[in-house]
Amino acid sequence: MKEIKHIAFQNLQNPNARFDMVKLEELYKRVDLDHSIENHHRIQFYILLFIENGNGVHSVDFKDYKCKKGTMLTIRKDQVQKFFIKPKVSGSLLLFTDDFLVSYLEETEVQKTILLFNELLVKPKIQLKKHELNIVFDCIKRIEHEYFSTNDEHSMSIIRSELHILINHLYRIKSNTQEINLNKRYLKEFISLQNLVEKEAKNTTKVKDYALMMGLSTKTLNTITKSILDKSAKEFVDEICTKQIKRLLINSKLSIKEIAYQSGFEETSNFYKYFKRQASTTPEQFREQFL
Repeated sequence: MKEIKHIAFQNLQNPNARFDMVKLEELYKRVDLDHSIENHHRIQFYILLFIENGNGVHSVDFKDYKCKKGTMLTIRKDQVQKFFIKPKVSGSLLLFTDDFLVSYLEETEVQKTILLFNELLVKPKIQLKKHELNIVFDCIKRIEHEYFSTNDEHSMSIIRSELHILINHLYRIKSNTQEINLNKRYLKEFISLQNLVEKEAKNTTKVKDYALMMGLSTKTLNTITKSILDKSAKEFVDEICTKQIKRLLINSKLSIKEIAYQSGFEETSNFYKYFKRQASTTPEQFREQFL
């Protein structure tokens, strides 16, 4: 079984920069990578993937997204992705780290970016309309010109400003479709709950445990998740837990019994029942898809 590689941020052109830009068609031709982009891999940075021309597919957290001209995908760190190489597809990848965000954005702008990349709040795929495509394309082309052509001591500051503008354009697009709202009630509490569940899902799937950790009632947790996701707190916890189990199944050589234990299940039979109920397949069947 192939293990999922964890891919750290590395900028070979400018090792001190926490931003990089890669042309998709050039990425397809690279032979110097230590992993195959056609295999699932887990990234430790953020990616904005923009399709300029052609039709293709890109996988994010085990879901395949059809892409065409004007498709943009937001992929956050710790997500699993893989490429489907299509020679006639062209586009750009903008890659950046947490440090890059914090170094030049104010707190509110950082929060906007985090929300834009939060797959639990908004879908990773944005299909730009004609007028949106023109705005986004022009912004990306300005970044590309600074990064590859000008590339002087002022370029990174200009790129930061352009990326800031691009993120705000994308945030506006999502806001106009009512997929995202920075001022939504309970948003801050939801983010805290999400961070907690992602950290503790291997220890418990019980809502009452998270309520206790946050000093809130289970009713309040349900109110929070219903307000943000229109899901119960239990559905929300199970969604995160199942995603982490899936990552373990294809990211390690651990036995099903070991994965069950690492996921907080003392009895393997209960683990089987839980996973099949959530994923509509057995752990073995899910793992076999990635052999």
